[in-house]
Amino acid sequence: MRLGVIDVGSNTVHLLVVDAYVGAHPLPASSHKIELRLAEHVEKDGSIARSGAEALVKFTRECLSFAEDQGVEDLLAFATSAIREAPNGVAVLARVLQETGVELQLLSGEDESKLTFLAVRRWFGWSSGRLLVMDIGGGSLELAAGIDEVPDAALSLPLGAGRLTRSALAGDPPTSGQVKAVRKQVRADIARVLREVNKAGVPDRFVGTSKTLRSLARIAGAAPSTDGPFAVRTLQRKSVAALVSRLAQMTAAERSQLSGVSAGRAPQMLAGAIVAEAAMDLLGIERLDICPWALREGVILRRLDWISAG
Repeated sequence: MRLGVIDVGSNTVHLLVVDAYVGAHPLPASSHKIELRLAEHVEKDGSIARSGAEALVKFTRECLSFAEDQGVEDLLAFATSAIREAPNGVAVLARVLQETGVELQLLSGEDESKLTFLAVRRWFGWSSGRLLVMDIGGGSLELAAGIDEVPDAALSLPLGAGRLTRSALAGDPPTSGQVKAVRKQVRADIARVLREVNKAGVPDRFVGTSKTLRSLARIAGAAPSTDGPFAVRTLQRKSVAALVSRLAQMTAAERSQLSGVSAGRAPQMLAGAIVAEAAMDLLGIERLDICPWALREGVILRRLDWISAG
């Protein structure tokens, strides 16, 4: 079966097409995406601006056409924090449904965390024991921990790399005072949930997923994407600490010249590094194993589970 998944995130809207069958490894066939940056198309009250809604409708239509050309039989679509937190988010979803026929499912932060955890568990398998999974998105940070396919703890914090960049790291490069203030805020927010994460037990393996963490790992020397998904990639805490200092001195244009960093994502790499360092430090993580599967794959796997269950 050829499945299509439309992921409406804070930074990008991404259609991933995969060949997926119950009991088999989902194989990516093609993708179509745009850096829509919905989180930047907002009014003063946080509502999605008309320009953002129109761009989303337009690209959703493009996704439908692309999916048809690719022979997609089943199309799934979901939206995360950018629409979830907007006062008019439900209205935007209704407009997309009315004008395109695509029903975007609104995932909660806990849903995001659980589905990402499921993808990581399936990728690394049961032999990895108890997992602790970290995902740094554009709008939020997800943390999940547990020994089964459903985590014992699944949290979402408003500490996305894009969100922090827009709200507190506006300089290019930002001032040392801005960096210090963000570091303090991030650490305080993560510290508040440490007890809930730690109650899930001592992890056997620490895993990082998301474009932000993959990019940080690449800057630190991990294998490039051209080496394929099965190349072993890791991110050391000491490397992240060094990256925070390094990225803080660089402009967005300079960051975009680093390996694995696109021009569109370059401005928020510092914020991502600050969040990664804080989480790794407070949770006692010396090394993250980077997983190529994340939320989109979790959605696909859950869909296949439903099909298998009838």
